[in-house]
Amino acid sequence: MRWITFDCFGTLVDWRHGIGSSLELIAPGRGEELLEAYLRHETAVETETPRARYRDVMAEALRRACADAAFPLNDDDARVLGDTLPYWPVFGEVGEELSALRAAGRRLALLTNCDRDLIAQTLRRLPVPFDAVVTAEDAGAYKPDEAHFEHFRKAYEPAEWVHVAQSHFHDMVPAQRLGLRRVWINRHGERPADPEVVRVILPDLRGLLAAVERA
Repeated sequence: MRWITFDCFGTLVDWRHGIGSSLELIAPGRGEELLEAYLRHETAVETETPRARYRDVMAEALRRACADAAFPLNDDDARVLGDTLPYWPVFGEVGEELSALRAAGRRLALLTNCDRDLIAQTLRRLPVPFDAVVTAEDAGAYKPDEAHFEHFRKAYEPAEWVHVAQSHFHDMVPAQRLGLRRVWINRHGERPADPEVVRVILPDLRGLLAAVERA
C-alpha cells in the first residue's frame, strides 16, 4: 500500500479564509483581528483539553480571542466556527493534484484535528474520495501529539508513507520525530526556526506527485 496522508484544514481547505469570513458574520470589520487572536489560543486549548470535541475547542478559543480583543461575544455566537466549518472553501488546485496521486496508484488518508461529524461534512466538499480518515476523536489527542500518526500506522500498516501538510508545528515536526517522509505545503511563506525539519517544500499542492516522489 502506497499511502499519502494529509492534514485537511489549511492544507486542502482554506482554514484562514473560513475562520476569518465566519468571524465577520458576528463581528463585521474585525474578522482578521479576531482570526489572529483565535490562532494564538487554539493550540493551548487543545493541549489543555486533548479529549474535548473540536467544536468545544473552537468555541473556547474564540471566547479567549474575543476577551483579548475586548469584543462582547454573545453566548450563541461562540459556536459560529463549528457551525460554518462544513462550508469553508477547498483550495482550487486540490482536485487536480489529488486525482493525479490516485491515478499514480497512491491511497489517500486524512489525519485531522477535527470531530468525525465535522470531517464527514467536509469530505462531501472534497473533489476526490479518501480511503481512510483519522480524527482527533479516534486518536484521543490533537496534533502535534503523535497519536494520529501512530493510530494510522497501526490500523493500515503502510508499506510506503508520505505525509503532506501546511502546518509546520502541528504536522511536519511530529512527522520528522517519527521518521516519516514528508512534504510541507508552505502556503504562507513561513520561515521556521529549524529548516532541517523539511527538505521538500511547495507553496501549494501544484506539482505534488513529483514532490512526493522526491520525498
